Amino acid sequence: MNQQPSSTAEASLAICPLFESELLVRLMLYHWGHPRADDEEFGSQLLEIATEVLQAAVADADHVLVQGLPSSHMNLVAAVWYAEARALEEDDNAGCDAGARKEWLDSVRHSLPSCFCDPDELV
Repeated sequence: MNQQPSSTAEASLAICPLFESELLVRLMLYHWGHPRADDEEFGSQLLEIATEVLQAAVADADHVLVQGLPSSHMNLVAAVWYAEARALEEDDNAGCDAGARKEWLDSVRHSLPSCFCDPDELV
């Protein structure tokens, strides 16, 4: 018998191995014009890091990764955004595309605000 996920973070983590999660990441990169959208390795790494973000959210529901979004409500879109935000902070080689990557982060967060807040506050 299948057990239902107890949180959005668990449900999001459960879909990470599926093709659809890779598709979502690629669509996010292309739709909002990420400067590395054509880099397949970058997209794969981004999904891997987002998966790790969701694992951390599931492991410690009290730790807030994205301000305003409880870890138990972390979703794949927010995890991808968080993974790229952290990667940009840590990337010494961001160089000329750092501004475009920051614009991508701003565009995603602005376009999908409900992915970055407590769903209980949307009612």
